[in-house]
Amino acid sequence: MLVGALGVGWRIWLTAHSTPNTNSDEATMGLAALHIGEGRDLPIYFYGQHYMGTIEAYLAAPLVALSGPSVTALRIPNILLFASFLALMFVLVRRLFSPGLAAVVVGLLAFGSDRVVKNQLIAGGGYPESAPMVAGLLLLTYGLMTRRLTSPWAYAGWGLTFGLIVWNHWLPAPYLVGALAALLAARVLTRRLGAVVLAGALVGSLPLLIDNFTAGIENNSVAVFLGLNGAGSGASLFDRIVGGAWFGLPMGMGLCAPSRCEGWSLWWGPVVVALLVAAIVLAVRGLRRLRRTGDDGDERAQELLRLVLAAGGLLSLLSYVRSPAAADTPIESARYLALLGIALPAALWPLWRVVRARTGWAVPAALPVGALALTMLAASVTLAGQAPGYESAGRGQQQVVAALRESGYTYVQGEYWTCNWISYLSAEQTVCGVVDDRLERGFNRYQSHWKAQAQAVVAPAGSALDAELARRMPTTTPALVGGYRIYPTPTTP
Repeated sequence: MLVGALGVGWRIWLTAHSTPNTNSDEATMGLAALHIGEGRDLPIYFYGQHYMGTIEAYLAAPLVALSGPSVTALRIPNILLFASFLALMFVLVRRLFSPGLAAVVVGLLAFGSDRVVKNQLIAGGGYPESAPMVAGLLLLTYGLMTRRLTSPWAYAGWGLTFGLIVWNHWLPAPYLVGALAALLAARVLTRRLGAVVLAGALVGSLPLLIDNFTAGIENNSVAVFLGLNGAGSGASLFDRIVGGAWFGLPMGMGLCAPSRCEGWSLWWGPVVVALLVAAIVLAVRGLRRLRRTGDDGDERAQELLRLVLAAGGLLSLLSYVRSPAAADTPIESARYLALLGIALPAALWPLWRVVRARTGWAVPAALPVGALALTMLAASVTLAGQAPGYESAGRGQQQVVAALRESGYTYVQGEYWTCNWISYLSAEQTVCGVVDDRLERGFNRYQSHWKAQAQAVVAPAGSALDAELARRMPTTTPALVGGYRIYPTPTTP
């Protein structure tokens, strides 16, 4: 597990160097953590929407309460979640495949490109905690299917984990459905144990159920999810395939530099898809063979869960390709493929079987695995080169907060990606309301932060908002702080 420790250390180093930068989505979760720690609120969902749970806020709340609002306080729980993810994946892959493949998978997951560490470190909701929870659910499923775990508490834990995932985010839906189907297929659920599982699931999903009963038909999580799933530009299927599978898959798996994929790395898209299909075929063939021989033991559980991993990864990709976001915003939306790492052992299994057989094909089969590792390493090294820029931007954000405090500003306005980190990092001593590029009221996730009249407006230098402010206030000389311009409004005392 040395490689896993290096992966955790890599993320600690990145956090210490403000890489990647915080943003207003993470600050929104930070505000929720701040309010929980102060006993002011117990939010069910990410502020401003009726979906995506706030597990990250509850985990970070004690640290925020003890040390004050900071990006580090939000990311320490996420680093621990990543460490638990590696440990769970090692045990899961060891059980389902082989010890050798478990070591290789943990080594690959330890790498961290820009897109991957954003999913794992930024407390923006839904991603850092989903991967370890799904890995834990699959490991519990294996234990129950093979009767290594027989205590009712284990069944209750399975149901609780399932329910928590349902409340938190629906991105893992293919894995959830697969785990449930595998558990039912194992025929280990008696009427009593089924009731225990159901009770656990109800407890885990209780926040979602409460909100759905009180939010009204148009705002319940199902309606919101269906609305989001259909939103977009109506991009063509070809554009979605290109953005989702050709570009999105290597970007989401950590094979690309920040915001771009080199041509040679794009070929991993169709390669991984082909490997997942091959893994599904192998698992189905294995299940048919076991059915003929009448074997209903551990091997059947292994084959079923191999199928769940491979099919879950492929269905996640197909779901993403179906979304217009794959074509409209392929760089940022690649975060929707954050759980592909769980399917990585299934994708490598067809190759690993050949390597393990030690035939003449072993070396050719090992070459793609080595190439994958080198590609991930190159993406991680590229991110290390970007760290000074991220660190400088992080210092700029702190300088803005300090300048606003020194100026005595208690209420300012700014664009979406600026506002909430001002409110959070200042512990709401300076509250920021969101405006658009025309200085009209924008999307304020926390409505109590909005006021019509501000003491100042903060805009990233060179942004559209900056240009609009300069046009409206030609005689005003704004303060340039940390890459932002602070425009005092005419009503400032």
